[in-house]
Formats: sequence, structure tokens, C-alpha cells
Amino acid sequence: MARSPSGSRSSSARADAGARGRLIVGLDVDAVGDAERAVARLGDAVRFYKIGKQLFVHAGPDVVRRVQAGGADVFLDLKFHDIPNTVAAAGVEAARLGVRIFNVHASGGLAMMERTVAEVDRVCRAERLRRPKIIAVTVLTSLEAADLRRVGVAGTVEAQVVRLARLARRAGLDGVVASPREVGRIRRACGPDFLVVTPGVRPAGADVHDQKRVLTPGAAMAAGADYLVVSRPVLAAADPIAAANDIVADMTRGARTRRR
Repeated sequence: MARSPSGSRSSSARADAGARGRLIVGLDVDAVGDAERAVARLGDAVRFYKIGKQLFVHAGPDVVRRVQAGGADVFLDLKFHDIPNTVAAAGVEAARLGVRIFNVHASGGLAMMERTVAEVDRVCRAERLRRPKIIAVTVLTSLEAADLRRVGVAGTVEAQVVRLARLARRAGLDGVVASPREVGRIRRACGPDFLVVTPGVRPAGADVHDQKRVLTPGAAMAAGADYLVVSRPVLAAADPIAAANDIVADMTRGARTRRR
């Protein structure tokens, strides 16, 4: 039976709503006021924000609470990388802060990641907290093979990403951060339920700045990404809401391509 036009619109709206929940806008600003203005301006167009080192060092945990108070989720992007006990303790505090996702560096090693998962699980059970998703950074999207060689990592970027993704899965993490260009390889290595959060996403024609391994939002979703992290293309746009809506529309088209 053919769908009615109204049914098509309803289906399109549901698809956009699903994609909107997978867009994470990075609050890469240097003041709480700037972050609050960005969140207020975007309103319901964005429901998920990334808070990274710059804003967190400036404002501390309070900025996370302020963003969450408006009903948005937070990806705490501090890329913990230290001895197992230190990272596990930091992960516990991230869980207590109520963030939805936080990350560690996979290169911190298996023991570090396993200890973090175990401690976060223990505290969330004991304190009845919502357990955040714990994901691991593989290879930063600003790096290429030549950069890896300079720090003693042989082989291709893709091979290193998959190696670290497998290590993160073995440690019990929920997923990884990787460029959209490696998503397909991660899916084949780690399965369909392993989360892939992708920075290095730029709308067609946008400046890539310091990113080197990039795709458009639609292409990243078509490749199998779960969440996309975008900052400057939204925050620096003349109309941030329109920019976010355009990205969501492209994500929706890409997700439809993936399902075929």
C-alpha cells in the first residue's frame, strides 16, 4: 500500500528526530557565558553537547551541571590517560556528575580500561546512578600515518585504529572515538553494537581546520557512525539552528542509505 503524503512527512519527522539525538555539538568555547548563550540559542535543535578540556578547565564541573539543567545530555571529552587507579577514580566522578558519555585514551592500556569499567560499574550499582557510556579514543583525527611514525607507531592509521578498538572492546568499553573513515573497519572488527563516535565531520564545502580524516555528516552516518561530533560548523554559523538542521537532514539521508 502506498503511503499518504502525511505519512511520509511523519516518517521523515521521526527519522530526523532520531538523527537529531545523535548529533553532539562541541562547546569549544572559553567561557561559561558563551556556552550558555550557545545552548540557549540552539534550543531544541540540539539535545547533546560535548564539553572538552578548554571549557572544563575554565569552568569546572559546574558547567556540566548547567548544560544538563536545561535537559541536554553531555559527552565529557577529557580523554583520561593515566595509571589505572587515577583514570578509574576520574571515571567514577564523571559518572557521579551524570554525564551520558565520557572517554579515555585506548593507548592507556588494557588494565587502565578494565579498571575504569569495573569501578564505574561498582559505584553506579552501589549509588544507583545511571551508568555512562565509556568510550576510548583511538587515533586523533588530526593525525596521519607520518605522525604515528614519529611517535613510534608503525603501520597505517586504519590498522592502529582497529587494534585499539579491539583492545577497548576486550576491556569491556562501550565503544570508541574514531574518524568517520575508519567506521567500517571498526564495525567489521567489533560488531554492530559497539558504539562509534565520530569527530572529523564537516558539511560539504566547510573548512576542515586542523582535521585531516574527514567526511560529511551523511557519509559518516552511511558508513555506520552512531554519533557525530560537530562544533565550528554549528557554533560559528550565521544561523546556528539552520546549520544544525541542515546537518541533521544530511545525517538522516546518510542513515537511510546505510539501512538499504
